[in-house]
Amino acid sequence: MTRLVRLADARALPFWRRPITLLFLMAAAMPIAFATWSALLNNFVIEVAQFDGQDIGWLHTVREIPGFLAIGVIAIIIFVREQVLALVSLILLGVATAITAQFPTMGGILTITMLSSIGFHYYETVNQSLQLQWIDRARAPQMLGWLLAAGSGATLICYGLIVLLWEPLGLTYTIVYLMSGGLTAAIAIFALVAYPQFEAPNPQLKKMILRKRYWLYYCLQFMSGARRQIFVVFAGFMMVEKFGFAVHEVTALFLINLVANMAFAPLMGAAVGRYGERRTLIFEYAGLMIVFLAYGGIYMFGWGVVLAATLYVIDHLLFALALALKTYFQKIADPGDIAPTAAVAFTINHIAAVFLPALLGALWLISPGAVFVLAAGMAGISLLLAMLIPRHPAPGHETVLTRLVAAPAE
Repeated sequence: MTRLVRLADARALPFWRRPITLLFLMAAAMPIAFATWSALLNNFVIEVAQFDGQDIGWLHTVREIPGFLAIGVIAIIIFVREQVLALVSLILLGVATAITAQFPTMGGILTITMLSSIGFHYYETVNQSLQLQWIDRARAPQMLGWLLAAGSGATLICYGLIVLLWEPLGLTYTIVYLMSGGLTAAIAIFALVAYPQFEAPNPQLKKMILRKRYWLYYCLQFMSGARRQIFVVFAGFMMVEKFGFAVHEVTALFLINLVANMAFAPLMGAAVGRYGERRTLIFEYAGLMIVFLAYGGIYMFGWGVVLAATLYVIDHLLFALALALKTYFQKIADPGDIAPTAAVAFTINHIAAVFLPALLGALWLISPGAVFVLAAGMAGISLLLAMLIPRHPAPGHETVLTRLVAAPAE
């Protein structure tokens, strides 16, 4: 029978079996499969399946459908504990990644992408919920930064091996996908067997929740999903299509991102704790506007590969500041709302992701620069929304407008 352990009692367990250790283990396991899949994807689909910009747009549209359906997590956790669902989802992600290269056709790639995406998005939904339930509010910004750094560290090892060994050992897509996906699945199976089930002090509501007072969080999630899709889908694709990056060169660029994340993610978490979510997110969105406009300039004015690679790294670092959105919600949420709202927010985050990649894939064929200018506009809208976050968010003070509305009644 599965052993249940309350969070308060988990401190008596050996360090390697505590909840925070499990969070770090999962944070390291997920990117081994997902980040490796991402690093090889653009080269794989161009070289093996002859994808163009519209094809890659359709692939990412399919990949985001499970994210849009993440609200289904609410129904699943009625019967399955969140911790178990997270680990089973990791296993699915690992297995699907492992067999990716066995289906080198448009239909095969889309099918395997759908399966791996179900694993990834359901894991991410539940993992976010577990993080906010298991980590104390006072430590959340710094701890989320360290979890991000841990994931970057694990991926760093994978990318380093690809860069160093791809050409000397003649590695193939089949070998790399099989090893990375298999390792993620193996770690998840170990965690499923080795760890007890941890019981959070606040039971989670197991129904869909849409609260009016969370409206700003929902809006920021929607814009984040729309904006991020342009980076995920087209920034890396640009490096291969326009500048002819090979597999080991793309991976080397990812490697630089990882080193930067390992160094700066804990500092970013500390910055959120010190300066607050409002200032941090304003800084992120202002920086992203500049970066996306510069991306557009690469196509419109013929700026070079060095600038493109530099922008790619800066872009990636700025997105890491999105952990401030998690801590903003943690501060305004009722404790029992975390799991259902995580699922709802993940669905909202992926509304645009379902249709944007395909539509922008068509626009890409006409004007790649216009795609990035559109992203800059989205970052600008996010900037305006971030200005509505109060300096000290709390239940009843979710936006700066809350007190303005409430003031006459005082």
